[in-house]
Amino acid sequence: MAETVRTDDHETVDGQPSLKRVMGPGLLLLFIVGDILGTGIYALTGQVAAQVGGVVWLPFLVAFLVALVTAFSYLELVTKYPQAAGAALYTHKAFGIHFVTFLVAFAVMSSGITSASTAARAFSANAASVFGLGFEDGIGITLIALGFMSLVGLVNHRGVGESVKANVVLTCVELSGLLIVIGVGLWALGVGEGDFSRVTEFDTGDRSVVGGVIAATGLAFFAMVGFEDSVNMAEECKEPRRIFPKVLLTGLLTTGLIYVLVSISAIALVPAGELSQGDTPLLQVVQAGAPGFPIGIFGVITMFAVANSALINMLMASRLVYGMSRQHVLPPLLGKVHVKRRTPTTAILFTTALAFGLITFVGAVPALGGTTALLLLMVFTVVNIAVLVLRKDTVDADHFRTPTVLPVVGALACAFLATPWAGRPTEQYEIAGILLAIGVVLWGVTVLINRRTGAAVPQLDPERFTKGGPVN
Repeated sequence: MAETVRTDDHETVDGQPSLKRVMGPGLLLLFIVGDILGTGIYALTGQVAAQVGGVVWLPFLVAFLVALVTAFSYLELVTKYPQAAGAALYTHKAFGIHFVTFLVAFAVMSSGITSASTAARAFSANAASVFGLGFEDGIGITLIALGFMSLVGLVNHRGVGESVKANVVLTCVELSGLLIVIGVGLWALGVGEGDFSRVTEFDTGDRSVVGGVIAATGLAFFAMVGFEDSVNMAEECKEPRRIFPKVLLTGLLTTGLIYVLVSISAIALVPAGELSQGDTPLLQVVQAGAPGFPIGIFGVITMFAVANSALINMLMASRLVYGMSRQHVLPPLLGKVHVKRRTPTTAILFTTALAFGLITFVGAVPALGGTTALLLLMVFTVVNIAVLVLRKDTVDADHFRTPTVLPVVGALACAFLATPWAGRPTEQYEIAGILLAIGVVLWGVTVLINRRTGAAVPQLDPERFTKGGPVN
């Protein structure tokens, strides 16, 4: 068991300095809101509208409710075990099967990379539109996305302190963009423009109404993910047991309300058929509702918004890879830390390389966003079950306790939305399968390395994911 010692200026764990506690309630709220807001609503509103028509707000609302139920499970666990590693830690404590813990951790890491890759593609599409680069798809979009991801990697390398500060600025920018869309919608309503009757119209194509809403919810769920990243920052938060419940629920409720208002404004100003064309739906909304608004400014706001999503997700993914390497379940090379910056350099390079592959060979925003949702729905299913299993494990400190019915409902809902019955394309399972297969191969390589060097067989302990020294 790791021994934590408090000194005058920092904590140490087994003689090693712990992560710096830099995040209070304000920074944590901005981190959560900034991670949830962004690519999902900015890039996928049109794709959700293509599934259900005018009731585009409904899948976002259902996705919010599923996320909220799962958030209560996370709240019980993060206040019970306020340590880094999140879902992997909870899986390890609940089931004690190291390979299952590894798969959960790698799935979370992979979801961060697919999410960031979605953001990179959305960024490049908006850049092409704003700056009139003359292409809407193909090699040009891919090159911009790759360049953008390279920049994210450089910021990540600077350190978590710089990344969190950048998140504050970018969160304010992306929030302002969504408030502009809501404002444009309210103005249109006030002057009698737009068609708000569309918000009750269903158009699910060949699917039933229920089937269409379920399929759209599976995609819209991508817009609600992000809150789970915050638990990976638990050891960099001040008083996590006290601040997490209020801050997490405030962040979720805020973003849920914004999403519903934005989607209503969008469909009132742009018909579903037009909204679903391209990767810049909210740009179309502002153009339709406020032709005099400097559209270039809104396009830049959109670019900053999706940049924030990419930054936070790549930050989380690289730290998880670093932690798994230090636990000897990924090759030791991935645990190297930069001497001056004290950041996990090789883990950042590895996660950036995976993002490059997704951007180049997958590309499509719906496929990448849908894969992110799929991976996290599987993880959320495990987390909701883990809450119930860990009820038998008591801790000395007071912690949040969720009503038992919520994790049961959360596990069933998340499991169902992750199945093909929820209308998920086969492509999403293929992408997720390839990413997890890479993880399994690396696990196998690490086993061989450990045997040749005489190291122990991999025994993943998520409690010690980031205990090898500060990476901030």
